Amino acid sequence: MISGLGFRAGPRPCPGWCIVFLALVMLGTLPTVLQAAARSPLAEEVRTFATRYHERLTRIDTIREELEQATKADADAENLLALAQVSFIWGDVRATTGAQRLAAYEQGRQAAKRAMELEPKSAAAHFWYATNTARYGQTKGVVQSLFLLSAVQEEIGIIFNLDPKFTAAYALAGNVLYEVPRLLGGDLSKAEEMFRKGLQQDSRFTGMRIGLAKTLIKQGRTHEARRELQAVLEEKEPHNLAEWVMKDVRQARQLLNGIP
Repeated sequence: MISGLGFRAGPRPCPGWCIVFLALVMLGTLPTVLQAAARSPLAEEVRTFATRYHERLTRIDTIREELEQATKADADAENLLALAQVSFIWGDVRATTGAQRLAAYEQGRQAAKRAMELEPKSAAAHFWYATNTARYGQTKGVVQSLFLLSAVQEEIGIIFNLDPKFTAAYALAGNVLYEVPRLLGGDLSKAEEMFRKGLQQDSRFTGMRIGLAKTLIKQGRTHEARRELQAVLEEKEPHNLAEWVMKDVRQARQLLNGIP
């Protein structure tokens, strides 16, 4: 020991944690580990809450407010993505006026756009930007929102290039092809193709099945549509329980009642 300082004069064996630390540095994985350890508690909650929000609808209000504050204090991509997703949910199930819905989707668009700037190769960031933009346009009206259409179509292409297995993107692509007039790029056959590709990846994605049923109805294939809608109602383990409870079951029943 060096007198008065408590250091050994000779080399000291590296303890276990030190060996692990050095191994992580050499393997280049330390940043990933540290990032995982520093994940936002709010973003972590949203990951679970997004499929269970029907159990505590008022939590959508408070978690949105908390994320707004969090992104002002620390605008990291994780919190921004969580805000983009929660804003979309809020617009769909908590807003009571068209103006409130538009404001929520616009907030979601801007949050996702900032996340894209931070992480340009994040398929999720491009997805939530495109999804909020598409819903904004749908709410405002297709004709009044034509300037947004090319942006949504471009983002869909980017998502598929980044991650062809990003299942929700097939629902987004299918719905855009279904909603948009044919003269502007709408195509029922391609919409059906997108929905079926998405269901091949996840057969429990009931929102995807609703889109397929709507497309089949528009094509006059009501027998097939009825079968898809019945499958939505009979699904035991939906991909997203909250969406199934709050949206898909109600829409499936409405569509079934409207089939002659």
